[in-house]
Amino acid sequence: MNNEKSLAVFETFKIRRHYDVIKEIWYFSVIDIVAALTDQSDYQTARKYWNQLKVRLKREGSQSVTNCHQLKMLSADGKKYVTDVADVETILRLVQSVPSKKAEPIKLWLARVGYQRIEEMNDPEKALNRSREYWQKQGRSEKWIQQRMLGQETRNKLTDYWNNHGVIKDSEFSILTNIIHKEWSDFSVKEHKNLKGLKSQNLRDHMSEAELIFTALAELSTRQIAETFNSEGLQENKIPAKKGGKIAKDARKALELKTGKKVVTGENFLPPAKEQNLINKKKK
Repeated sequence: MNNEKSLAVFETFKIRRHYDVIKEIWYFSVIDIVAALTDQSDYQTARKYWNQLKVRLKREGSQSVTNCHQLKMLSADGKKYVTDVADVETILRLVQSVPSKKAEPIKLWLARVGYQRIEEMNDPEKALNRSREYWQKQGRSEKWIQQRMLGQETRNKLTDYWNNHGVIKDSEFSILTNIIHKEWSDFSVKEHKNLKGLKSQNLRDHMSEAELIFTALAELSTRQIAETFNSEGLQENKIPAKKGGKIAKDARKALELKTGKKVVTGENFLPPAKEQNLINKKKK
């Protein structure tokens, strides 16, 4: 991907963006977003609006400005200048601060999503039902959906164990997850995503039924071994992570030997290339 010329299009406005390969996050030019929302084609006017908005947000104690980063981006004159950029979460927060008719549909969507999240906190079953409906609309089979949900339950039990035994959420969770994944599949999580042509998509949502089953086996084995030895903290939990992954690896190799087929493949649920191109054209 050529990040130098990577653009998103909102109506007639071109939004500069940059994909951070390491963090797997899109960053968008804040000024370009502001220009589109305020229907302002003059760059300097949009820049002044953003500068005034930054002052107001800081005065209100908002963290949105703090969460913005700075990157060099290609300008209309062909030169690169440092400009404020933000990830999707921060952009959505900024959208709420811009009084614009174009921002209103997004604000309504945010309100609806927020209400749904409150509903799910009070009744977790609603979150499960929404996930099932989403996968059904994507054309997934009932068998695949059942395996995906079973795998998520297995995953949750493992992360609950880690959370209660001195493993730091997010940073250390990802380290242990990668150990398990590398051990059973011979691919790191990132390498597996690359094989499937994924970027910000959820890897598990693009796994085959077999990949889901072996992932669940690796994580189930990891938890049970960790429970047996009462593993505490990151270092101690690395041991059951490798052993749990090894159990799934041995099972995977045995199956591959019998069937002559690889379990880990580049297959995914992304739209076909032609269909994706049509989708992109419609967005423009």
